[in-house]
Amino acid sequence: MDIKELVGNGFRFKKNLGQNFIGDVNLLKAIVNDAGADEDDTVAEIGAGAGTLTRALAERVKKVVAFEVDEELSDALKKVTEEYPNAEVHFADVLKLKDDEIREWVTEPFKVIANLPYYVTTPMIMRFAESELNVSSMTLMMQKEVADRLTAKEDTENYGAITVALRAIADVEIKRTIDRKMFYPRPNVDSALVKIDFRRDKYGFSDYKIFKRTVKAAFAMRRKTLANNLVSAFGIKKNDAEKLIEKSGFPTNIRGETLSCEDIILLSDNLSELIKG
Repeated sequence: MDIKELVGNGFRFKKNLGQNFIGDVNLLKAIVNDAGADEDDTVAEIGAGAGTLTRALAERVKKVVAFEVDEELSDALKKVTEEYPNAEVHFADVLKLKDDEIREWVTEPFKVIANLPYYVTTPMIMRFAESELNVSSMTLMMQKEVADRLTAKEDTENYGAITVALRAIADVEIKRTIDRKMFYPRPNVDSALVKIDFRRDKYGFSDYKIFKRTVKAAFAMRRKTLANNLVSAFGIKKNDAEKLIEKSGFPTNIRGETLSCEDIILLSDNLSELIKG
């Protein structure tokens, strides 16, 4: 599909909205396949753009609810909804919508499938990960660097708080990498398609809120020991923090980024006992 033809010759691509569209039909079909989307699914697409992925989804799934912030794309997207009755488009910023507002348009459960603007990748993931919406999975096109961060191993440069926060409630997999030349306009970096299958019962937590605070503390200042970060984050004594770390089976001088997701869950469970007394 010719992107320039779909959006019209007068359309100006907006760099501040991260507009890099996909026109290759084979790649679009591959995205739908990698997402595991089928005729029984309802899909929320974030950032419909020129409607190329919207079309590919509408040909496969029961219903597509697409969201777009740029109303200058309304003519291009109107053609999609006219061609596919099972597709609808709403001009709204999903990051600003409440769960109940999304429920008005999207029948639960649903899957999120999107070629996201790079700058909203992390907040969009966490918006759905921490919501009460019945989202079974997210399959997202994102900057390769971010994909590497989401799938990083402990004690590596890319390993961070979002790696652990997401791994605790989901299985995360890079499905494919995509060369920058597959987009129009062409971005400055290569991309990756990542599938996030939510498994919120993957682990048991004594207190999920304390787990999230523990994750934040573990990666707060990488040059500091975990004990010092726990003191700063929870207001506990240094001696108590070191005893807690020892109880969890780790040396007292350990740094947070060396701990696996399971290690941090264990630490947070012990921390929960300490705090609640």
